[in-house]
Formats: sequence, structure tokens, C-alpha cells
Amino acid sequence: MTELRDVVKQCVERLERYRRTAQQVGEQYTKAGLIEPVIAALGWDVLDPDEVQRGYLPGNGDSSVDYALLLLRTPRLFIKARGLGDDLDDPRSAAHLMTDAAEAGVEWVALTDGAEWRVYNARVAGPVEQKLFRSVRLEDDSDGTLELLSLLSKANMRDNRISELWPGFFVDRQVHAALVDLFREEQLPQLVALLYRRLPRLSREEIRLSLLRARATFDFPAATVPFTAGPARAPAAHSAAPTHRADVGAAEAQRPPFRTTATARPGKPRVSPEERKLHLTDMIAVGRLRPGSILVAKYFGQHYQAELLADGNIRYGRRPFTSPSGAGEAVKIDVHGPDVPPTTKATDGLDFWHTEDARTGDFVSLKEIRRRTAADLSRPRKWRPGPSGALEIPEPTTALESDGVRHTGMRSRPTD
Repeated sequence: MTELRDVVKQCVERLERYRRTAQQVGEQYTKAGLIEPVIAALGWDVLDPDEVQRGYLPGNGDSSVDYALLLLRTPRLFIKARGLGDDLDDPRSAAHLMTDAAEAGVEWVALTDGAEWRVYNARVAGPVEQKLFRSVRLEDDSDGTLELLSLLSKANMRDNRISELWPGFFVDRQVHAALVDLFREEQLPQLVALLYRRLPRLSREEIRLSLLRARATFDFPAATVPFTAGPARAPAAHSAAPTHRADVGAAEAQRPPFRTTATARPGKPRVSPEERKLHLTDMIAVGRLRPGSILVAKYFGQHYQAELLADGNIRYGRRPFTSPSGAGEAVKIDVHGPDVPPTTKATDGLDFWHTEDARTGDFVSLKEIRRRTAADLSRPRKWRPGPSGALEIPEPTTALESDGVRHTGMRSRPTD
């Protein structure tokens, strides 16, 4: 899988460069720089029309498929390409692709803009969302990307591995959806009744309140497959320049086994001016972070750890860094070497590092903890302006705060 890993790494670096420079990348450049290198790394000979056909016309259809991957001159996989950043949720793209696959008798199709890959089983009856097998974004999930793309390799398509995995996945997805629904507040009476029969010493109200505090995670590990790619000739033009969490209420730093829908990823919350003023020391002061906490980052399939110091600095390796971004850049230098391009090295450290919220116990990004800290500071009766006009934390109190969290040992200090 080494060649595929290297190609994915190169694609991620290109994506970071495109985003940093706000470069517009159309469909043709997306194909040349982000899609065809992946096809070649999967063992398909992109120069052999008996294996890879561009602009394939299925049956008597009027529309063409960007790529048809063939075994014994029979199409086994269709790939629909979109320009980088194009809306993959446009129902017309997926609908046309499914129609073309049905006419050609092709079971598996992929829709991609080079940054995200969505793989569907075209033979499944029902809406497009039910046909989705898995969806990955190259920049977000290196291990998941390699596992999904490996299923599309020439060797694994020949062995029909993805079709072997589909039945179990299809069942798991339905069970997962039922479990998640069971924990929704409107469904709690059913679960309360079940637990009440098993826990007769507890009242129904005690059980209900306990379930409201619970953070249930249902993990259906994705099956992995060996990857072997036969010799493939990369196109000459490239020689010079080469999911739904089964989770209720908490985010974790683990790869999702699958996504249950094909809906777009939610947009990132807008960062308020109040949030931008906050530092790690503020998050420590309100009790969201604890000195000595371990910060975790996942980059190119590997986990990296750092330590949060009491002064708000971060120790990665043996070096202290004054910001999360500096510590994140150090990780990328370790991965890519000292000559890493500036566009690759640049890091949003608050998104890069994840840790436990000391109040709630869930595992989230530092950016999310900063958002929660800003919300804490905005609540009346808990935070007040000091003599200088800066927000201050009140003196310790023995009374429980309104959110049930006791704050002790905190001193007043400005937020910036």
C-alpha cells in the first residue's frame, strides 16, 4: 500500500496548496492532479483502454462516465469526477451515475471531487442515501481513505472484496440507526421501561435522568482488506508532479467505520470575536482544560501526543511551544522533514489538537473547547466585568454553579 499512501499524501499536499492560494481547480485539473494518480496507484493501467476508459458511453445512454475501470474488457467500476469543491450533494450527479451503472450492469460507482470520495452500490433499491457504502475525505482521515480506496484496487475488484463486505455493512448501518434512535429523547420511555425492569431499586425518573447524562457510542469496526497493486504505468503527464459516526452526543479521535448518509458535512461554526480573544490559559481558568492533559492529533494515519502545561504552553517531544499551531507545525516537520513547504506546514492548531473537556468528559478539538469557554464567559451571574472592563472569573464559591459544575481554585484574570 506504500505507493497508494504516497499518492494520497501528495494529493493532500496539493489540496492544502490549492486552499492556501485560493486557487480555482476545474474538473480537468482535478482529474489530472487528484484522481488519475489515485487510479494508477490502485494498480489500474491508465494508459491501457482495455483497463481504463475515459468518457465511457454505457449502453445507448446519451451521457458519458468520466472513467470506466474494466476487467476482461467488462466495466466493473464507474467513476464520476467533479471539479474540486463542486457540490457532491447535487442529486443530479448521483442520479445520472446510478442510471448509467444500471444500463451497463455495473454494481459499484464512485463520485469524487478529488478531495472527497463517495462509493455507492448502484444495485441497491431505494434512495441514493441507502446506496452509499462509505465516504472519506483525504485531508480528514488518512487510514479510512486508504482502506476505502484499497477496495477499488484492481486486485480487490477482481476478487470482489467490496461486494463481500457490503451485506454486513448494510445490516450494521440499519442496526446502528435503530440504536441511535433508541437514545433520542422522544424514544427514552421505551429504554427507561426496559431498564426499570432490570433495575427495580431505581425510580423511572432516576433512570431517565441518567440516560440524559449518558454519552453512548456504538462502534461497528470496518473490515480491512489486504492491498496489492500490480505494476501500473503512471501517465507521463504526471511524472514531474505527481463518515456518520456511530456516536450519540460525543466526538472521539477515532476513524469512523462508516457514514450513514450522503449529506454534506456541516459547515464550520463561525468564530466570534470573543472566541478569538481567548487563550489556553482562559480555558484552564474556567475548568475546561487541566494542566498536564494529553493532546492528541492524527496526521497521515498516525497519532501524535503533546502535553498541556500550566502556563498554557504545549510540550511536544522535549520542546515547549507557545501555541497549538506551533506544536502542530512541529508534527508536520517530523513527518515531512525540515524542507516541508510552508503551505503544508501551516496548521490551525486549535483544529489539529484534540483533548478531553474537563467539564463534560468528551473528546473534542481545542477549537470546540474555546467555543464552549466563550459560551461560559457569556453567561450572566457567572462572569462579570472587572474594573478594567475585561471579563473576570468570580472568586471560588462553595455553591454549585447552575450547570452543575463546581469551580474551585480559580483566580480573576482578564481573558486576554
